[in-house]
Amino acid sequence: MPPKAVYRDPARADDLWMPAAAQRRGRDDVRMIACYILRCADLSYYVGSTRNLEHRLEQHASGMGSAYTAKRLPVELMWFAEFDRIDDAYLLEKRIQGWSRAKREALIAGRFNDLPALSRKKFPRAAG
Repeated sequence: MPPKAVYRDPARADDLWMPAAAQRRGRDDVRMIACYILRCADLSYYVGSTRNLEHRLEQHASGMGSAYTAKRLPVELMWFAEFDRIDDAYLLEKRIQGWSRAKREALIAGRFNDLPALSRKKFPRAAG
């Protein structure tokens, strides 16, 4: 299933779609299922999925999110996609984890037309 919404700019966080269940609980209790990409202090990328993006980002920032990001603080949210179901977010997480750095950066930059070309293997040509 495709994501409900894709955001590259963390400044747009106040424009996020809010599920009906979150509306009933109140604005302060927004639980967003998402797949996300963080940029770590060493400029590496971390890809994850969660049922509550805001809470998960707080965990990463405090050093309690994962062993990988805890050693590479601070981290910055670069991209995320929102889903209705956690299994869909998890499937995209696993797919992106297999991508090259160049392909992840194209996704972050919103260069979706570049993604197919970045999927192709580059085989060395045989000397003639």
